[in-house]
Amino acid sequence: MDFRAILAAALLVGGSASGAWAQTMVDGTNVDEIANVARGYGSVTMDRASNGDPMISGKIEGVSYYMFFRNCTDNANCEDLNFYAGFLDNKPTIDAINAWNRDKRFGKAYLDSDLDAVIEFDVNVEYGISDKNLDSTFSVWSLILKQFADYIGFER
Repeated sequence: MDFRAILAAALLVGGSASGAWAQTMVDGTNVDEIANVARGYGSVTMDRASNGDPMISGKIEGVSYYMFFRNCTDNANCEDLNFYAGFLDNKPTIDAINAWNRDKRFGKAYLDSDLDAVIEFDVNVEYGISDKNLDSTFSVWSLILKQFADYIGFER
């Protein structure tokens, strides 16, 4: 067998979509699948934002959050997921927020216009991510949400 035949055989065997290589891809059109993954972490309610784009309201261990589907075409094909949690009447100092942003790799914290604490986490899904990566993303969000709530002294 010459080199090209060996390479072609390797590509056929190694490049197949079966077994360990197969993964389900999820993108911004798979709202129900994304919601099902979210349900693995807590309660979930499906809704629509004021512009008609999909939206998820959820709760993880007593902490409420929203997931906004962003950069959508026809209220269906969305490029980004924006995890968001706002903590009404919880007003940490700007130094505390800056320390969070300096010391934590994931989760952008800030004070909103009323100086209430907010945490966000953005995920690009324009060309799809694996179902395992989506689950891992929710795991990271769950951790960020709990850590930030504890960090700012949020009472559950």
